[in-house]
Amino acid sequence: MFHLLDLIGTMAFAMSGALTAMHKKLDPFGVFIIAFVTAVGGGTLRDVLIGRTPVGWMQDLKYVYVIILGFGLAILFRKKFDKLRTSLFLFDTIGLGVFTLIGLERGIMTGLHPVICIALGTMTACFGGVTRDILCTEIPTIFRREIYATICIFGGIVFFALKKLNLEDDVLYLVTSLVIITARLLAVKFKWYLPAFDHK
Repeated sequence: MFHLLDLIGTMAFAMSGALTAMHKKLDPFGVFIIAFVTAVGGGTLRDVLIGRTPVGWMQDLKYVYVIILGFGLAILFRKKFDKLRTSLFLFDTIGLGVFTLIGLERGIMTGLHPVICIALGTMTACFGGVTRDILCTEIPTIFRREIYATICIFGGIVFFALKKLNLEDDVLYLVTSLVIITARLLAVKFKWYLPAFDHK
């Protein structure tokens, strides 16, 4: 389940990056690069921080193949994604839920404190999107009023709370991912935002 979720998250973020790049009218190479960095950016930062080198995608070509597949699907079915914003949001949300979980688990495997594991989960989920947005000249979602990174932190807290109940790993992974995905969907649906600072 853990490995499957990792691949699903990689594809979701690759498609999110590709859709953003196509919206910016980049050429095919540019679209692929944005898809790639969106998919592996967070995981690469995480692996470098915990000293896991070469980083994950360099050790397992399945991640590269999944990114290529996500890029290809986004290109082929771009006309099907008529509501581009909705498609981008959904893929980004799936990636957010799954990659938070991956970061948490990597931190646990390294023997880190739960607080640091939650920080790693948040970075894993958000940094690929930050890189995507910066390269596409957008203010990163994580820095806007939209609740984004906060949901990853909340998901990490839920993960460790459930872990104390000694649930099976597959159930723990699935429930945590669904909590994060559902929380983001609800936050957008009901327009929940963090307060912004007034410069005056």
